[in-house]
Amino acid sequence: MTTLAEMTRVFGRIGVLSFGGPAAQIALMHKELVEDRAWLTEAQFLRALSFCMLLPGPEAMQLATYSGWRMRGVTGGLLAGLLFVVPGALVIMALALAYGVYGQLPLVQSLFIGVKACVVVIVIQALIKVAKKALNGLIHYMIAAASFLALFALNAPFPLVILVAAAIGALALKGEAEGGAPAPKASASDTLKTVALWLVIWFAPVVLLALTAPAILVEMALFFSTLAVVTFGGAYAVLAYMTQAVVGEFGWLTTAQMVDALGLAETTPGPLILVTQFVAMVAGFKAGGVALALIAGLVTLWVTFAPCFLWIFAGAPYIDRLAHMPRLSGALSAITAAVVGVIANLGLWFAGAVFLETSTPQPIPITIALVAAALLLWRKWDMLVVLPVCAALGLVLNGLV
Repeated sequence: MTTLAEMTRVFGRIGVLSFGGPAAQIALMHKELVEDRAWLTEAQFLRALSFCMLLPGPEAMQLATYSGWRMRGVTGGLLAGLLFVVPGALVIMALALAYGVYGQLPLVQSLFIGVKACVVVIVIQALIKVAKKALNGLIHYMIAAASFLALFALNAPFPLVILVAAAIGALALKGEAEGGAPAPKASASDTLKTVALWLVIWFAPVVLLALTAPAILVEMALFFSTLAVVTFGGAYAVLAYMTQAVVGEFGWLTTAQMVDALGLAETTPGPLILVTQFVAMVAGFKAGGVALALIAGLVTLWVTFAPCFLWIFAGAPYIDRLAHMPRLSGALSAITAAVVGVIANLGLWFAGAVFLETSTPQPIPITIALVAAALLLWRKWDMLVVLPVCAALGLVLNGLV
């Protein structure tokens, strides 16, 4: 049996090195867990990945949690999942506090002009990657186009778009089932006990906040709990929905600060959904200083990732049965196609926020974005190299260097 010490070492390294978004993170886990150590077989890894992609929340973090659970049960799952999140969360905490204190300085604002311009290109890059994998036929293209139009032209609710796509996929894109006997059913009573336990873990702090905490913390706990349930398709897919609420409904951040948040989240290890922690901490800092920022960040981390453990610990015993559920495969295929349209809408929104200030084209961010596109899309440079280059260009073009 794999020791907890060895798991700590391996999953700790995965957490520290998990830059570059879910594709890079999943590839790193495959190398560490399947190729280098054979802790999971190829079939187990792929089935678990398919299951995690069906769930709301960050699929890479949930895949790490499942891998730990497979080896050492709940203890292993908690260890692997937390080690995947904690390094990035600590970095985000430091960056959010620094942003709250220094974010209005001209030097910092110029740096962020470059980062924002680069983020637009990163979103385009993500769109291209997802589209290549997701759009394999006419119906996929139709789902992607309809999702884009529903969000862009009709302002349809994001969860509704995903649910409709899943229903279409389940009916029209039935996948192929694997042969062989399905895995035995898990105990229904054990599953219900797991669900009940994790619902209590998830919502007990929310109830406590509702009784004792400032209203902004209660709003954050409820909103980010909702977000944890609808985050299908990864963080990019849900960012526009989150921005609409954070900027328009609650007024916690401005549009420019939301773009800053994504830029900083791109530079840190761990799941991109850690952008929620940054948003909460900046909003908390504005409302009550450092102490409220720290509490807001912890609350948001709790309600963002506690559901991930619920999904995995309740669903893990059923994962091997996915191979015999072709309609789930069809639903997943349609959701992935819809995410192409969702990310296209997000990219268009980001581009407008960065390149058009009061409807006037901004030459500096446009110039930096062209440089970023050349380096990322043409020269294939690593994102972690291109981001600081673009930040430096923001200083140079604004005459601060």
